[in-house]
Amino acid sequence: MGKKRRFERVKGLFVTGTDTGIGKTLVAGAIARQLKAKGMRVGVFKPIATGCRLSREGLVSADAEFLAHCVDSPLSLEQINPIRYMEELAPAVAAERSGREIDWQQLELAYSNVIGVSDAVIVEGIGGVMVPISRDYWVIDLMADMMLPVVIVAGSRLGTINHTLLTVEACRSKKLKIAGIVINGYQADEADLAQETNARVITETSGVEVLTVIPYDKNSCVEKGDLSDEVFSAAGLVRWEERVG
Repeated sequence: MGKKRRFERVKGLFVTGTDTGIGKTLVAGAIARQLKAKGMRVGVFKPIATGCRLSREGLVSADAEFLAHCVDSPLSLEQINPIRYMEELAPAVAAERSGREIDWQQLELAYSNVIGVSDAVIVEGIGGVMVPISRDYWVIDLMADMMLPVVIVAGSRLGTINHTLLTVEACRSKKLKIAGIVINGYQADEADLAQETNARVITETSGVEVLTVIPYDKNSCVEKGDLSDEVFSAAGLVRWEERVG
């Protein structure tokens, strides 16, 4: 493990996933909006993003834009997402190929700015917990250093049990507090037996509660900044204000 990073202890959640493209951003945005609806000042933070598009303002992450939109954040995207790369690769590889190492001072300053104007912060990771940020520092190391309870986002498909249990065990190896699991993208009209039983088996096997199941909704789109009422309502079945810590 690389150098331990020091982040101020605050209320919030770290949203990770069992894989990339699993719906972390959608779930993180829905949680953040739910907390905002409770009257909280909610900060959103995407420490590192790859696969960013180039605009007149520089590199922009669609994930960061979506998170900012969900809470109507007054902060700039640069503060919400301080480290950005164009190529859609693991951060360690994107940094190497771009010739720009992770600027930890910039990342830590941006985080400080976000939490300074927030009652709670929702942090979205990148990929899964074992994605390398640098040669000797992984996403799970960042999670441990931020000391936030973890929400694990899992897909609704065959293989979810294995991926979820591996993620749970990785979090436990770092003594991270797991706030719960969210299954995302459930399609009731097309669900097979695996999808119908995933939540029960994951809870029984891991001892970690599946907090809610988010339905697949074509009207929700991170790239377009759309969060549907159906997804928002499913996230609202959880009292997130009791999970932040």
